[in-house]
Amino acid sequence: MNTSSSRASHDLPALLLRLTIGPMLIAHGYNKVFGQGGLTGTTRWFDSLGLKPAHVHARMAAATEIGAGTLITLGAASPLPAAAAIGLMTTAARTDHKGKGFFVFKGGWEYTAVVAAVSTVIAALGPGRYSFDGLVGRLRTGMKWGWIAALIGVASSTALIAASYRPDEKPANEDLGD
Repeated sequence: MNTSSSRASHDLPALLLRLTIGPMLIAHGYNKVFGQGGLTGTTRWFDSLGLKPAHVHARMAAATEIGAGTLITLGAASPLPAAAAIGLMTTAARTDHKGKGFFVFKGGWEYTAVVAAVSTVIAALGPGRYSFDGLVGRLRTGMKWGWIAALIGVASSTALIAASYRPDEKPANEDLGD
């Protein structure tokens, strides 16, 4: 199979993945802003997770989900929106889902791992011809782009956690088994 037809065989799968993950991210971001509790509730939730300042993180997370989701859906600026999704999911796994096991129905990291893995695959496949990037002739494909997106996402999450993650700690003398 020649390279051109090989790439063409990835166009529809790339589109289907983008149309699955992108709108889902948009919906999650929209829910942070307009869902029950709105940004105020999201801010309280982020504060309870230990992300400081919570009001900044609530807005950043919502904007990143909506923005990355939109760009993934359109197939624009690849692989950067995939990197943003990977960063979001890595941060969620390391904060909200930390220590809760694998299964998402028990609060675990299953969902975040799947979204991050699919985002890595989207970056590696490239957006395909049925995309904004395809329209303008900017098709970045190959596992190199998947690794770049994963590296940027994980590095961004690591920097965010180091700078802003301050979960409430129990005082040293609390719960000593008295």
